Amino acid sequence: MRACLTIDGEIQPSLQLMNATESLNWLSPEKPYSIAHRGASAYAPPNTIEAFRLAAQLGADFWEVDLHITADNQIIAFHDENLRDGRALADLVYLEIKACTEEDEAPLFSSIIRMALDFDIGLYADIKALDAAAPTVRLLIEHGIDKAILGAFDPAILAALNAADTHYPHAALVPLGADPFEHAREADIIHLCWENMSRPQDFLDDAFFDHCHRTGQKVVLWHEEDPVRMAELRIKPVLGICSDRPELVKPFTAHKDWPVKIVCHRGLNRIAPENTLPAAHAAFSAGFSHVEVDVQVTADDALVVMHDLLLERTTSGKGPVSSCTLEKLRELDAGGWFSSHFAGEPVPLLAEFLDLAELYDASLYVELKSAPAAQVWRAVVEHGAEGRCFFWSFSQQALVDLRAIAADASIMVRRQDFKSLDDAMSCLEPGLIEFTFDDDWSEFEALRKSGISVMIAYGGDNPDMMRQIARARPDLVNLDNPLLFATIYSQASSIAN
Repeated sequence: MRACLTIDGEIQPSLQLMNATESLNWLSPEKPYSIAHRGASAYAPPNTIEAFRLAAQLGADFWEVDLHITADNQIIAFHDENLRDGRALADLVYLEIKACTEEDEAPLFSSIIRMALDFDIGLYADIKALDAAAPTVRLLIEHGIDKAILGAFDPAILAALNAADTHYPHAALVPLGADPFEHAREADIIHLCWENMSRPQDFLDDAFFDHCHRTGQKVVLWHEEDPVRMAELRIKPVLGICSDRPELVKPFTAHKDWPVKIVCHRGLNRIAPENTLPAAHAAFSAGFSHVEVDVQVTADDALVVMHDLLLERTTSGKGPVSSCTLEKLRELDAGGWFSSHFAGEPVPLLAEFLDLAELYDASLYVELKSAPAAQVWRAVVEHGAEGRCFFWSFSQQALVDLRAIAADASIMVRRQDFKSLDDAMSCLEPGLIEFTFDDDWSEFEALRKSGISVMIAYGGDNPDMMRQIARARPDLVNLDNPLLFATIYSQASSIAN
């Protein structure tokens, strides 16, 4: 391992070409960095401009980028050393590669660097080719990048970086089965690629981290997408965690002074197609408490999640949802309208959303569309999810039916549908009442005294309006842009830690 020095009582790698104290501060974050694995590759093709853009939206601290060099000495982001037709990247000039790849694939590393500067995001360069090492370093230095890590599986690449005495920390990517301390002996960072183990977190014990402290090495963890495992990894003393879902590394956490619950309208619908499992995954993994789902019934009485009564807008099908059997419905493409990355995404079942909410220990806002109240409630009860759901419908009769069979169901009513607050509070014994900007927010206090929760619904992107919501402090917010609201929430001085 390279020479070490001590800063703030901790052993740190020597970065000889930069001011030691200033350059090393970022190597000791309070919480693990979110390292977007090839960008937000759960929501866009990996190593693409779109994947990196989405990763920035989802709160990534670093973009992990796979780097190769072309025959005309261009550094590009691409994972494999060969194109799909088998030709080696190193044997082709950049224009030849672009002619054989999708429009957003194989971007120049220089373009990614400029984006990183715009978003103030660090770069984690996974160098795949020995000849790409020196040009990668030159590009980072030329663009004035301070926060960067140079990583590689190949010991020869690490040796070349060490010989060049670059001022960026080096990471040895440790494959499964290799001794991490031997494999990463000459590196500043041990990057464990243990994603295929069943419980790799069990090996991250005190003895492991004591060894790392003695050698002055930091630790980066494999790409992790399982929320249960991630909950254990987030509290480990590591530099960063890679993930295809970068939001999962640093999810939203409400402050105890205002423990607001954030409802994501049809899921995180700016990141993935509305009312699909990827949109729900994105919402829950970002730390938001609820996903709103619209429930329809098929011709053969299956409960599916889709907003419209007709198939045309969000699927490849035509006609009413209710005239289609589940088998035919599941053959449709419910994601291609949003982006090619989600082409082939099926229409989801309500049961799948209930299972997902349980996995994340989260909740659902269930809007009854064509689905009968009794059938929906039965599905909720079968999943033991009575306490995870609240319900609403444009059909008053559907809510009346639900209350008749489910005395403990949490029903929402909208303030705009009633002449007075008393009328709203006395209708169906609501658990919460939804307000908009057109309603009288001075009524909140009366509701809280009665034990009824307050929710504000807002479908726009105006930061000033979101700040008004923050000042009002409702119990829940129902939003189309929860990521923006989470940023505003974190910046509010009145709830700062």
